[in-house]
Amino acid sequence: MYTTEFDYQRANSVSEALAMLAQNPDAKLLAGGHSLVPAMKLRLASPSALIDVSRIADLRGIRVEGGTVVIGAMTTHRDVEFSETLADVVPILPEVARLIGDPMVRNKGTVGGALAHADPAADYPAVMLALGASMKIASSEGERVVPADEFFLGMFQTAVEPGEMLVEIHVPARSSGEGQAYAKFPHPASRYAIAGVAAVVKASSGAVTQARVAMTGAGEQAVRLTKVEAALQGQPLSAASIAAAVASAVSPDDLIGDSFASAEYRAHLVSVQARDALTRAFERANT
Repeated sequence: MYTTEFDYQRANSVSEALAMLAQNPDAKLLAGGHSLVPAMKLRLASPSALIDVSRIADLRGIRVEGGTVVIGAMTTHRDVEFSETLADVVPILPEVARLIGDPMVRNKGTVGGALAHADPAADYPAVMLALGASMKIASSEGERVVPADEFFLGMFQTAVEPGEMLVEIHVPARSSGEGQAYAKFPHPASRYAIAGVAAVVKASSGAVTQARVAMTGAGEQAVRLTKVEAALQGQPLSAASIAAAVASAVSPDDLIGDSFASAEYRAHLVSVQARDALTRAFERANT
């Protein structure tokens, strides 16, 4: 199927892209295009204009500033997958990236594009929630930083407003005694998560001092599993602690059901993936 007609513009800098957006707030930004272009072909999206930001060098790259890792929005999944910096300071991100799609998707798809699209079955949203990341959003009027907890607003909805663009992702670097892990049950074709769970655990003297656990794929948006987090607080790094915490991780009443999995099955999958992610996070926190 063909798209509707649209104007095409290529931005060579962030300021140029923002100026174009200011002139046409209804335009869509074209990054990797893996989500937007199929939606346009199916007539699920019919923007009047596309602003191509894929060649803006300032939007790419991974760097460490103090205790924060800064990831440019146009950084590809492949860049994340093979980043030695991330493998050292935020190891969950390369772990997640290599589970996304296939090599072609990872070569073109971008971190910022995936986060701004906010697909309810995407991997990064849950991971950013678990990490306590923040998103830097820019417009022609200035910049603002939005915590991940406030960034994802619903199915395909984020805090990015018309005329704005996501430019950077800020992620806390791993601290001593911290373990990170991600587990998912993927759709066999798309590799999107039918249910996925990200876990970031901090421990001291063999006990949990902080836990952030988030799920994706099972609801209308990625969310933190606050009941699991609370149940883990102060508990020893043990299989028994994990089993007790995930026993009632989610209710089917809070989940979606579709042709891929019922809400009841997704509730079971979330518990299984939470147990897997937490087990590995505990092991890594204890090393």
